[in-house]
Amino acid sequence: MAAVRTVTRFAPSPTGRLHVGNIRTALVCWLAARAAGGAFMLRLDDTDAERSREEHVEAIRADLAWLGLLPDGEVRQSARGALYQEAFETLHASGRVYPCYESEEELAVKRRVALGRGLPPVYDRAALRLSADERRALEGGGVRPHWRFRLEESAIGWRDLVRGEQRFEAANLSDPVVRRADGSWLYLLPSVIDDIDMRVSHVVRGEDHVANTAVQWQMFEALGAPPPAFAHLALLTAADGKLSKREGAVGVEAIRDGGIEAVALLALLARLGTRDPVVAVARAEDLIANFSFDAWARAPARFDPAELARVNGTTLHLLPFSAVTERLPAGMDEPGWLAIRPNIERLLEAADWWRVVTDDPVPPALDEAEHAYVVHAAEVAATVEWGDTPWLALTAALKAETGRKGRALYLPLRRALTGREHGPDMAALLPLIGRERTLRRLAAV
Repeated sequence: MAAVRTVTRFAPSPTGRLHVGNIRTALVCWLAARAAGGAFMLRLDDTDAERSREEHVEAIRADLAWLGLLPDGEVRQSARGALYQEAFETLHASGRVYPCYESEEELAVKRRVALGRGLPPVYDRAALRLSADERRALEGGGVRPHWRFRLEESAIGWRDLVRGEQRFEAANLSDPVVRRADGSWLYLLPSVIDDIDMRVSHVVRGEDHVANTAVQWQMFEALGAPPPAFAHLALLTAADGKLSKREGAVGVEAIRDGGIEAVALLALLARLGTRDPVVAVARAEDLIANFSFDAWARAPARFDPAELARVNGTTLHLLPFSAVTERLPAGMDEPGWLAIRPNIERLLEAADWWRVVTDDPVPPALDEAEHAYVVHAAEVAATVEWGDTPWLALTAALKAETGRKGRALYLPLRRALTGREHGPDMAALLPLIGRERTLRRLAAV
């Protein structure tokens, strides 16, 4: 038997902006597909015409492009109505979907009664007991039916790639509504139809969908298709509980605008909730080789913006000049990037450090001894061989002449040359500042 090609899909609803929970799902789908040489698909679940917005579709595409999670294809549920209708008719003919006529208020009463009796609030299938005449009378009176999928009362089980063995009793589940009275579709059935049509082999989503999977398992079987493998990830949490896309700090747009590198976010999310430590990488592709569903744990994982900031700093220290060229301040070349890179946590900080190179600082306040030392340093700097290592030449000459060493040797020079007490390695910085600016800054104290 030929091996099944790995096909994954990321299926956001374009009703809002993506947040880190969405992105972790997209990333795992992308990693699983790339690790197996398969396909990563984008499916836009836009059947909710009232809430779906085209600007959110564009934002989803833009966010995935920024992250480098480029899909191999895209489908939109809003364009697949004929496919859903065909499958619906198949299920209707086999008796697996049926019309229901209760209002929301009537269903709410039934749920309250069941709960009051200590029973699960499962739909009682009253609609199945209606005669043809009763259905005609209801519809003749203007009641338009919604439609439910009829579950077979048997055990449903599968081995989840993250959660292990799962088992549900269909008798404890309500027949789910799959189509509204206005003819529009709810999530469950179109998702199954799409997964069959797209030959999806692995479905990755949050653990809050486990019960949905039990229901959909029977939908796959009713449509004559083998269910895909399922991986239900534990939900991410924030410092104060469940992560919400309404929290601006965890939205992809806010993270990007805050100066976080896409690859830093991916590196954190690729390991958050696994048994493996978070390791910064220079490219998203570096995360593929060690990907395995076996590494994912069932316990919730906390998303901490402070940890993301730390990973971002480490990530920047790995990035080559070619990865950041277009985003650096004007005039900064590769030596400038390599000199400044170890001192930044966000790329936007590079401009501040580059000004240390290009703009003369305000002369520092020095005590009498330090002032005399820097004045002497200006004289020595004018005589040393500049070469490739001017900092080494200058400090070696000053050490020999003055006997200074350590902070007493280096710090007054750093303050006079940069206006700061800390910063990039002066051996890398001084060639960027250049001989003329060096002499001018030392002489200005």
